[in-house]
Amino acid sequence: MIKLSKSCISKGDKLAVKRLLDKEFLGMGPETKKFESQLENFFGRSVICTANGTSALQIALQSLGFKKGLEVLVPSITYLASYQAITAAGYVPISCDIETKSGNISIDSIKKNYTKKTRVIMPVHFVGDPQGLHKIYSFARTKKLRVIEDAAHAFGSFLGKKKIGSFGDVSCFSFDGIKNITSAEGGAIVTNDLNIIKRARDIRTLGVKGDSINRYQKKRTWNFQVEEQGWRYHMSDLNAALGISQLSRFSSFAKKRQKLAKKYDDNLIDLNEIKIFKRDYTKIVPHIYPIILKDPNCRKEIMEFLKSKKIETGIHYYPNHLLKYFKSSIRSSLQNAENIFPSLLTLPLHPDLSMKDIKYISSSIYNFFNK
Repeated sequence: MIKLSKSCISKGDKLAVKRLLDKEFLGMGPETKKFESQLENFFGRSVICTANGTSALQIALQSLGFKKGLEVLVPSITYLASYQAITAAGYVPISCDIETKSGNISIDSIKKNYTKKTRVIMPVHFVGDPQGLHKIYSFARTKKLRVIEDAAHAFGSFLGKKKIGSFGDVSCFSFDGIKNITSAEGGAIVTNDLNIIKRARDIRTLGVKGDSINRYQKKRTWNFQVEEQGWRYHMSDLNAALGISQLSRFSSFAKKRQKLAKKYDDNLIDLNEIKIFKRDYTKIVPHIYPIILKDPNCRKEIMEFLKSKKIETGIHYYPNHLLKYFKSSIRSSLQNAENIFPSLLTLPLHPDLSMKDIKYISSSIYNFFNK
């Protein structure tokens, strides 16, 4: 089976984890600090590592310090984690529509859904593409809103000449098993806002003030103070060891993902039955490769056909405003999200694929429509 996505683990990755296991210290400690320092060099900003991408979003939101019940504008087409992070932080998600050309949050929908209760915009860089971000920041400045970027897909992507995470307000990344780099489970908050960094450092360790500094040195905090709700959301050294090894391989990962996506574009651009998203893969490091079927009624059939050819496919994502728990998040029409969802189909993309695999997947799609 050609997998939709997978962890790409090398002998070096395994050795890095084994070396950490041999130290018999698995919790948060010096290895986590080392990973944070390397990420700070990568982004040129302060970094706090967390248990996963969802916790990074939740902690970043909580660190803003707004009152509970205030609103966060977020696209409906995103993974459920974006919404759950908002509600876990005590805020209210308000579903926004998307731009069909990118899958990203619509600036018109942002303006339509803005109210006096709005405090945050959470753009999601779908696939890893940050297009439209400048307009979001421009609007946020006029309304004095905070921007927390859900950059789970966008590790290594650029907007113009600037790397995502190296500018703007706050960016949150995910390092789960199938992301652009993995620490098995993990996430990161990246920002120049030192107040967020300070609060996030304590919030991730159950709110214990100064505990992170002690843990970096393999020490425990026995006499401590807590001033706000905290969570056990810190990264472990075991995860960090894998993350450090993966970060050293990122350049090759990025080039391979870009090369594979470009090959899909070249192979599928002339197929009349589908649309492809137009993206600049010299700037974007794609996490996934979705296409749009012109006839949504064929999605189930093509997924079954490709499965019979040992090709795994997926769907990114089910609109969150259609979930029972988040049905109250609807304030205005979300027509683009509802129209595009039935037509979305995600094809395999990960660095262990070959150009031969892409050719086989593409020809199988052609065969489906010509059969």
